[in-house]
Amino acid sequence: MKPESAPAASTPVLWFFAVLAGALAAGAVAGFHVLIAGVEWLATGYLGSLVAAAKSLPPWHRALVGSVGGLLAGVILQLGRRWAARGPDGAEHLDYIEAARQGRVDLNNRTTLVRSASSLLSVSTGASLGREGTMVQLGAWFAAKLAQYAPLSEQQRNVILVCGIASGIGSAYHAPVAGVVFVLELALGFLAAQTVAPVLISAATAAVLMFGLVDPAPLYPMPPVNLVSTTLGMALLAGLVCGGIGWGVLDLVVRTRAAFGRIKAPTLRLGLGGVLVGLLSAFVPEVWGNGYSSITHLLQGQSPWTWVLLVLVVKLIATLLSTGSGAIGGMFTPTLFIGATSGYLIAQGTSALLPAAAVGDPRMLAVVGMGAMLTAVTHAPLMAIVMVLEMTNQFQLAVPVMVACGVAHAVSTQFGAKPMYGNPIEVHN
Repeated sequence: MKPESAPAASTPVLWFFAVLAGALAAGAVAGFHVLIAGVEWLATGYLGSLVAAAKSLPPWHRALVGSVGGLLAGVILQLGRRWAARGPDGAEHLDYIEAARQGRVDLNNRTTLVRSASSLLSVSTGASLGREGTMVQLGAWFAAKLAQYAPLSEQQRNVILVCGIASGIGSAYHAPVAGVVFVLELALGFLAAQTVAPVLISAATAAVLMFGLVDPAPLYPMPPVNLVSTTLGMALLAGLVCGGIGWGVLDLVVRTRAAFGRIKAPTLRLGLGGVLVGLLSAFVPEVWGNGYSSITHLLQGQSPWTWVLLVLVVKLIATLLSTGSGAIGGMFTPTLFIGATSGYLIAQGTSALLPAAAVGDPRMLAVVGMGAMLTAVTHAPLMAIVMVLEMTNQFQLAVPVMVACGVAHAVSTQFGAKPMYGNPIEVHN
């Protein structure tokens, strides 16, 4: 049920609630990090990187943790859906992006809690998914609850929900500007005059809290990489390749979900996904988690191309199994991982044909690949450009990243694949 409309509040009042939405989103992100650490410690006895935790365990233990985690996540999802169906809002689940597009703030409380709990178990026990998706979901949910009780008009309440989404994205990825671009390009699909200022204020509030109280560093700190004479040509190549791979990933996600969809019980479906990912981790521990630590390792120094290729292939399979089984989690960071490794491998392969000085630092193309791949699967090039530059602090790569993202967008959209978050323009037409 939608909240009753209220008279439009003054601009300072709207900005005040935007600040609160930003603070709540930052708190949700920080709190979910703490919960993940707690479940990880219970499952592995280790605190820190999931990949490091996986490497500290014997292969049989890695397989067991993934299997049990997937099974428990499925149990919570299956039982939780019954609990949510008995709630006052029924079983309806409205995704926060769809809610923003439809101008609604009535997110289902029970469904949000169930999905968050299931996601917590999945991402803490090695599922190859991003934890950030649930963090943004919680940020949006807190903002929606704030909006429902705030003395605001219906339109202003929706602005507060959008503030929560932008602040959640900015907090999770240490990229506040990208959070703003995300909601304006993906969630809304247009620039709403009343929305811009509150969203900027909210995202800035969340950034101040995250940078001041948690960590001021970029999400992916790395040494500066320099441009070379062939940088734009290499970016063009990366855009072509990543655009094709991105389209293929979208198609494989649809096919994998359809295959797992034949198993109706979430407990069995998520349990099977957990078992399969657990077995993969017994041989390649890097498949655990969202890929953050592997991207960091890649961007910090020289990595052998054989290791990068192996992890890319196995990690892609694990990600398809995790998301295909219905495990709750995001695809942003796994997509960034696929882009970083693809760009790195393109540089390594090209260096066999061209002098090393002409190819440049492979990490440069890894950053470019991250942006191109994110564009290919979201069809949101502006968000991808800003996010990658903010996350790595490599703003000197703005032009090659723009070239790669533009080419990747052109390639990916040619085949009619549905982007990861749908098309917001179609919603408003």
